[in-house]
Amino acid sequence: MDPGLWIERIGGKVFPANTPALFLDRDGTINVDTGYPDDPADIVLRNDIAPAIVAANGANIPVVVVTNQSGIARGYFGWDEFALVNGRVLELLADSGACVDMVLACAYHDAGAGPLTVANHPMRKPNPGMLIEAAKRLGLDLKRSLIVGDKPADMEAGQRAGLERGWLVDGEAAAIRGLSVLPLRGARDLEGLLAAIRSL
Repeated sequence: MDPGLWIERIGGKVFPANTPALFLDRDGTINVDTGYPDDPADIVLRNDIAPAIVAANGANIPVVVVTNQSGIARGYFGWDEFALVNGRVLELLADSGACVDMVLACAYHDAGAGPLTVANHPMRKPNPGMLIEAAKRLGLDLKRSLIVGDKPADMEAGQRAGLERGWLVDGEAAAIRGLSVLPLRGARDLEGLLAAIRSL
């Protein structure tokens, strides 16, 4: 077990080979970002993401959470707290009929302490390692996959993994060397994301 990585397969749903995935950042994308969330009681879902996960579930598209968790490297909390918070996120999603198929988290950070002090770890976004690892484990077609996040690092990780489309929460439309970035700001943007998921 790598001390700085969390890789969890949830459920046993089998997907066809070379299927695209919906990649999602967690804090600030699925749930409201509270800084370094370490208390399940503080978790509140954003309004606009459960419908996207439900759409992916309905289209038999794997849903993969890829999240940087530098709070662990910094000593703010440990993997036990991460597990509790993540469990609460998944529980709230399930209450909305939304299911996640895999969660990957990277705790490595250059401002950490001890063995988790690693600069530019290949699994930490904007590096594409978590997306590539998920693709290996689930047999994904990365080029056709979509990513939703709230930071430019999420979009860059998608671009470096070979994705062509991403949605940036509260962001602006942009193009990053082959990745088309669309904003996710309101109902119209969400409809665009849902349409993209259903067309995969």
